[in-house]
Amino acid sequence: VLLRHPAVQEAAIVGLPHEKWGEAPFAYVVLKPGARATEAELIAFTRDRLAHFKAPHGVTFVAELPKTATGKIQKYILRKGAAAVVRQ
Repeated sequence: VLLRHPAVQEAAIVGLPHEKWGEAPFAYVVLKPGARATEAELIAFTRDRLAHFKAPHGVTFVAELPKTATGKIQKYILRKGAAAVVRQ
């Protein structure tokens, strides 16, 4: 759903620990060159199109997503936290 937003080039959702639910979705987003979006805007965009519990509880904007040599997103790196990805 995030990829449908006009400012989003790439996105990955990972489950991160949450006190109440055990795990909650969290988004890592790469914006298109020159595009702007806020965390609140992207969360609202997904909540309008998904069930509330499926929408990300937070968004981190990154310059690029970590990928394997074949182009698959390395979600285990994203789960380790923002220190492992290149922040914008």
